[in-house]
Order: sequence, then C-alpha cells, then structure tokens
Amino acid sequence: MGALESVLIDGAWRPSIDPQGSFRASDPARAEPIGPHFPVSGPADVEAAVQAAARVAAELAATPAARIAGFLEAYADAIAADGDALVALAHAETALPVEPRLRSGELPRTVDQLRQAARAVRNHAWTDPVIDSKAGLRTHRAPLGKPVLVFGPNNFPFAFNAVAGSDFASALAARNPVIAKAHPLHAATCQRLATLAHRALLASGLPAAAVQMLYRFDSATGLKLAGDARLGAIGFTGGRHGGLALKAAADKAGVPFYAELSSVNPVFLLPGALAQHGGEALAQEFFASCTMGSGQFCTNPGVVIVPTDAAAGRAFLDAAVALFEAGAPKILFSRDGQHGVERAVATLREAGAQVLAGGDPGAGEGFRYRPTLLGVDAADFLRNAAALQTEAFGPVSLVVRTSGLADRVAVAAAFEGNLTGTMYRADDGGDDAAWQAIAAELRPRVGRLIASKMPTGVAVSPAMNHGGPFPATGHPSFTAVGMPAAIHRFTALHCHDGVPDALLPVELRNRNPGGVQRLVDGQWSTADIG
Repeated sequence: MGALESVLIDGAWRPSIDPQGSFRASDPARAEPIGPHFPVSGPADVEAAVQAAARVAAELAATPAARIAGFLEAYADAIAADGDALVALAHAETALPVEPRLRSGELPRTVDQLRQAARAVRNHAWTDPVIDSKAGLRTHRAPLGKPVLVFGPNNFPFAFNAVAGSDFASALAARNPVIAKAHPLHAATCQRLATLAHRALLASGLPAAAVQMLYRFDSATGLKLAGDARLGAIGFTGGRHGGLALKAAADKAGVPFYAELSSVNPVFLLPGALAQHGGEALAQEFFASCTMGSGQFCTNPGVVIVPTDAAAGRAFLDAAVALFEAGAPKILFSRDGQHGVERAVATLREAGAQVLAGGDPGAGEGFRYRPTLLGVDAADFLRNAAALQTEAFGPVSLVVRTSGLADRVAVAAAFEGNLTGTMYRADDGGDDAAWQAIAAELRPRVGRLIASKMPTGVAVSPAMNHGGPFPATGHPSFTAVGMPAAIHRFTALHCHDGVPDALLPVELRNRNPGGVQRLVDGQWSTADIG
C-alpha cells in the first residue's frame, strides 16, 4: 500500500490525523480496485473538521452576497473547464456512460445548478423577505450560523456530490460552512471536485475552512457526528436504513436532518392512455426508464399499476416481459449494491410477487443484475403492501395487475410516501374521472405528481419538488432540487421587530412605506393585508 491521499480540513490538504484504515475505489465493470488509497478518518479528523467549520461560521454568515455568488460562479466555471478530466474519473469509478449521461447530462446540470444558486444569492431570492412597514415587522431567511454536514450518494458523482451538488450549493448559498462526506465509490472524483472548490474558495476571499471534505468514516463515528449539536443541519441522500440511523442521532441533538431515503415511484397506466398509445409503445418507454442508469435512480419506476382487464393492458404486460427477458445484464455500482438488489428481489418474492423475467445477476464480469420484472395481483398487493413496496435499487420493477377503477384506487391508497407518482391519461379526457379518483389518494402520498411520462428525469427548476412525504424523505415541505427552494433547508427564519432600516440586512430595508412587500422572482411586489 502506498501513501494515503490527503483530507481537506481547516482550509488545507493534509494527511489524516488518525487513519483507521484505507480503501480504494473499484471499476464496477470489472470488479477490480482502481486508483490511489484513501484514508478512513477517525474521530480526530472529524473533530478537527467540526471545530474549523464552527470557527468560521459567523464570518461566513457576515460575508457579502456578491462574494458568495462569486465563489459559486467561479467554481461552476472551474468544473466546466475541467470537464474532460472529471468525466473520465467518474466513468472509471461508476461505469456510468460518458455520453450522454456524464458529459452532456450530469456535468452541465451541476454547473447550471451552481450558477442558479449564485443568481439566487445575488437577487436575495433565497432569503424570502417580507416587509410589513405598518407593523414595523420584517422577516427573512438567514444563515444557520453553524456548519452543514452533507452526505453524498453513490449514484450521482456530480449533481448530488457532497462537494458540488445541490446540497452543497444550497448550504454555501445560505452562507453556511460545509463539511462534505464524500462517497467512497467515487473518491477520486470527489477529491478533484474538492480541489477545484478549494481553489475557487481561496480566490473568492471566503474563509478557507468554509469547505472541508472527508472520504470515509465508520458508522459509529458517523452517528456521533450526526448527533453533534455544533452542526446546523445535515443533508443526506442515500439508503433508508443508514439514513434513519443518522436521523435518530441528529434528532436527539436537535439537528435538522434533510434526507432523501427511498422511493418506488408508482406509475398508473390508465385504460384510455393504453388504448391511445398502445401497450407495446408504453412498454418500451417503461423498459427504457427502468433500465436507464441500470435502474440506479431515486425516481426509478419501481411499481407499475396496469389494468389487465383491458386488451391494451395485457399487451403492455406481454411486451414488457419480452423486453425485460431479452435485456442484457446491467452494471451496478458495487458488490454491496448487487447484493442489495438480490435481497430486495428475494423480499418481493417472499411477499408474494412472481418473477416474470430476469431475477438473477446473469452472466458476465463486474457487478451486474439482469433487468427484472415481477408481478402480483391487486388483492395480493393489498394484503402485503408494505413488503411489496421494498425498493430494489437497480433495473427491477413490480407490475400490479388490476381489474377496475376500485382496484386502482385501493392500490393508490396503500402506498407510503414517495418522491413521485405518475398517471398516464388519454389526451381526449376519457381518463380524467379515473385520474381524479386515483389522485385523491395518490396526491397526498407523493411530492411530484406527473402526467403521461416516466418519472426518471428531475429538472433543475425553481418550480421543482424533489421531495415527498416520509419515508421518501425526512420532511414533506422541502426539496433537494430547484433554486431557491432547495436553499431554504439550510436557513433560519429571522424576524426583526422595530429595528431601524440602517441596522437591517439590505433585503429588509423599507421600499414602500405602509405596504407589505415580498420578493417574487427577483422583483418586489406590494400587497395589502387585512
């Protein structure tokens, strides 16, 4: 074993204080270790990072907006300029395709996300200011005054990376220091991003300890860190089991925990839509969505509700089975990921689902799993709905066969909280009565209700909600994607009562005496209150 790579603590790259071992990334396509050795940090590294971040929190909170925005923009420019090297690293560590996924998709999205955060900083949109001149009251969102701990996931090496993604951009936009917990499956990608972030930080004149990064620590150290009251908040994207353990530790310390945990994203195919588009065409669309990125998306269509009392529904099912059966094994991120899919499929089978296609890793080297389709009747689904909503993080989906609208409404009512829910409807409005009946049950259970398209894509838009009711996330009122709303997670609501204009933050100074003013889409609006 060679020398261990450095960690980013207190404004400098330095050797781990107390390495508890080391690890390397793997090439998922060959199941072989690649790249340098990275340290597993112990309690001393973690304590040094928390102390340094806490020390600069007040300074960062007082930093002018233009300087924060300048950092975000400079970092976005650096990522764009370094795109070829970053894509090569991410491809080697994740086996995600260079095109279109990494180079033309995720990398530009990450750059744009940082720039959107910078715009929200410059126009103060994230502060959500309200001025009631008559009552002498003003409120806005402000920095937490404490560090934010960000856990990055395995499936987005750029867009959700702990040191580049939406949580990172949101926390820095709100002027909070970030302690980034990299994902060990793409450690070298995280290291290169952190290097670019550190350079942009220093060039922008921000506190050097405003961004710190550790690669890995054991679960006991992670739980202790999550329960550290010196943290202002935690952003987490990952599996339900680990996320809930961290949330329990954070809850005990009163640390807000914003988590994306799991989702099966139900898709309802209504009879009119099937008749209009044809079962075979919709099966193609479904198969493409379920196997995109080897199914390793939090918005993967994990449960599809099909009216098999209709001929087009039966045609959909026959075509879907044929597509899944003919599909080649898909590369997964890791051996643990492969084992996780195997366990999930076993759980679904034990709960009563039948394997219609796939159901095993298939032939070939690396970490793989065959496209897999399972099936269950509506009555059996309703009898064992909790187990049959087990998330299989891979190219796996469950078809629920229904007969009649009452079946479909009952199935909708049995779902737990999800990120998305989709209904395919006929363009002529023939499905709209069924839509309304199902939506009455589905709408409270999903963060984003989608019409007539698969749920896989998540646009970076101010109107996006990438969130949902528990257990999809830890809180139904927040989104992990979309500026400025994503920034709101890492803020505190501050009210100023009778404070003179000269002593107020710039966005709360009086603009229209006698009225109530709000900042909407970067423009001030005035309204009366009763």
